[in-house]
Amino acid sequence: MLPVYKYPEKKDWKVLLQRPVFDTSSLEASVSNILKEVKQRGDEAIRKFASMFDKVTITDIQVTEEEIETASNEVDDALKAAIIEAKSNIERFHAAQLKEEEAIETMPGIKCWRKNVAIEKVGLYIPGGTAPLFSTILMLATPAKIAGCKEIVLCTPPNKEGKVHPAILYTASLVGVTQIFKAGGAQAIAGMAYGTETIPQVYKIFGPGNQYVTAAKQLVQKDGVAIDMPAGPSEVAVLADESADAAFVAADLLSQAEHGSDSQVVLVTTSENFALATAGEVELQLKELPRAAFAAKALEQSKIIVVKETGEAIEFLNEYAPEHLIISCEDDEIIADKIINAGSVFLGNYSPESVGDYASGTNHTLPTNGFAKAFSGVSVDSFVKKITYQKLTREGLKNISKTVQVMAAAEGLDAHANAVAIRLLARPSNVM
Repeated sequence: MLPVYKYPEKKDWKVLLQRPVFDTSSLEASVSNILKEVKQRGDEAIRKFASMFDKVTITDIQVTEEEIETASNEVDDALKAAIIEAKSNIERFHAAQLKEEEAIETMPGIKCWRKNVAIEKVGLYIPGGTAPLFSTILMLATPAKIAGCKEIVLCTPPNKEGKVHPAILYTASLVGVTQIFKAGGAQAIAGMAYGTETIPQVYKIFGPGNQYVTAAKQLVQKDGVAIDMPAGPSEVAVLADESADAAFVAADLLSQAEHGSDSQVVLVTTSENFALATAGEVELQLKELPRAAFAAKALEQSKIIVVKETGEAIEFLNEYAPEHLIISCEDDEIIADKIINAGSVFLGNYSPESVGDYASGTNHTLPTNGFAKAFSGVSVDSFVKKITYQKLTREGLKNISKTVQVMAAAEGLDAHANAVAIRLLARPSNVM
C-alpha cells in the first residue's frame, strides 16, 4: 500500500520531496562513448548499437514511403479518427500562441521590435519501447509546423523485426514530419546532434526518453546542440480535499505510475479518511492493470501526505514543483491562482491528466524533477528564436547619445562612445 505520512513538520519536507535517485556516474561514461562513436563512425555505429541494445539488424536506417503507406493501412479507423481529433485540438491551442509583436518607440526616433524566426532544423525523439508514444509526435511536430520549421527529423527505435510501430509512422506522416529514422537510445540523439551519412544534423532536439536518452541530450548540449529542457521520469501530484472522489484520484495516480518503474506519484490531502480511502482504491485498481508491474514499482517510491490545511498543501506542492498537478478541491480555481511551480495544472474532478496527455490541446512535454521552478513546457515558442531589431533616425541617435557615451566612458569602452560620436559629427546629407 502507498505509505501515508501524517502531518509532517516543515523540517522534514526535504526528505519527503525527494525524487527517486539513480547513480549516473557510470551512465554518463557509457553514453559519452556512444556519442563519440556515432560522431566518428556515423551510420556504422547506429547499426552497431541497434544490434547491441535493440537486438535488431537494420539495413535501411531511413523509413521509406512504402513503409509509411503500409503502416497507415494497418492503423484502424477508430484510432485514426482519435489522432485526427487530438491533432485538431493541439493545433487550435498552439496556433493562438504565434502572435506578431508590436514595434515600440522607446524614445523619439528610436524604434525597437522583435520577430519570431523558426528554428530551421529540429529533431524529435520518440520512445518506442514498452509504450509507443505516438501522442508525443502530435505534441512536438504540431507546434514545430506552426512555428515554420523547415526540417522536422524523427528518430524512434524499431522492434525486433526492424519495423516501427504503425501508429508512430501514421502520426508522423499526418503532422508533416519530413524524415523518419530507425534509431533509438543515446545513439539516436548522437545521430541528430552530429549528423551521419543518413541522419541529418539538427539544431535543437526534443522528446522524452530513458536515462540514457536524457544523459545524451544533456551531453550534446555541451557541444552546442540545444535541447527542449532537462527531463527525468514522469510524475504527477494530486491535491485533494473531501469533495474529491477517491476512485478518481487513485486512477489518476495509477495512470502516471504505469508510465514506468521510475515514475513517481504524490497525493497531498487535508483529510486522513480520504488518504486511506485512496490508498485502498489504488490497491484495488492496481490488480486490474496490464502494466501492474511497472505501476507497482513506481508506487514503491511514491507517497500520500496528509497536511493540516490547504495553505500548507499549496506551499508543499510549490516546493515540489510537479510535472503534472491535479487539483481535486472545492475551490480549485482559487487554489490554482496560488500555484507558481508546476508544468501543467488540471482543475476539478473531471480533468484527468490523461486528457492533457492526449487530446485536450495543451502540450504534454513538460519539465520534471522540480525543473518546473524555472522551465516551461513545450510550446510554439520552443521552436522559434526571437530576434530583436532596432532602427534609429539621426535625431533618435542625438537624443540618446549622451546616455550612451556617459555609460561607455564609465565602463572604459571609448570605442563604444566613439561609434555614437562619429555619426553625430558626420554631415547629415551623407547619412540616411
